[in-house]
Amino acid sequence: MDLELNGKTAIVTGGSRGIGRAIARELALCGCSVVILARNAETLRNTADELSRETGASVTGIVTDVTDTAAVEKSVALAAEALGGRIDVLVNNAAAPGGLASGAIAEIDEKDLAADLDTKVIGYVRFARAVAPYMKKNGWGRIINIGGNSSRAPGANLSAGMRNAALVPMTKSLADELGPVGITVNVVHPGATWTERSEPMYKKRAESEGVSIEEIKARAAEGNAVGRIIDAREVAWVVAFLASPRSSAIAGEVISASGGAGKSVYY
Repeated sequence: MDLELNGKTAIVTGGSRGIGRAIARELALCGCSVVILARNAETLRNTADELSRETGASVTGIVTDVTDTAAVEKSVALAAEALGGRIDVLVNNAAAPGGLASGAIAEIDEKDLAADLDTKVIGYVRFARAVAPYMKKNGWGRIINIGGNSSRAPGANLSAGMRNAALVPMTKSLADELGPVGITVNVVHPGATWTERSEPMYKKRAESEGVSIEEIKARAAEGNAVGRIIDAREVAWVVAFLASPRSSAIAGEVISASGGAGKSVYY
């Protein structure tokens, strides 16, 4: 199926590594001109160059700080300039994996908790607000917020569950407001996902626990229906569909791209 993304333009925050990188790559493969945003200039430059060479698409990196409103507005203006004045798609993905405030409640620093929410919740609002005028002007747009399955099964990670759950009503509110002018807004919840950053992370955990890396991988896959860790590109496929004109009937929804993680039913 042709997703009709060829010629569209997209911004991906947190697009230099991990799931964000996979999403930027997939959108570029589908024919989008892409701007990736992150904090580290060197990583951004390397990723943009690599994706441009691999996909043949225009991929540009712009440094920004999602917690700074002025920086967000400036980076969106620069992105729009790089994209020919049009922004069709925003993928909000910038966040610290697992969050900063991930320990026991007695050990959590309130500043870390506030920083997590400022980045992943308020930061997403900042970008949605900044791109909305461009989308309204064209009468079309797609905003996809990347959350996480910890919104449904937070475990002991206080920050991860809070920030991902907060994205859901925020997304629905934006969808209701922006839907009448042709802009859809949805959430994608990844679960355990394999990225280029996973191997060293799993290896370190295996060494600390004195077990094999295969055992750590197996544990990560235990909680889903497909019995394996989902690859970042599989999450990117879901996002690419939501970014496309083909997804026009989907707005204000929550889609889990976790391989069926958890035992509960959501309806």
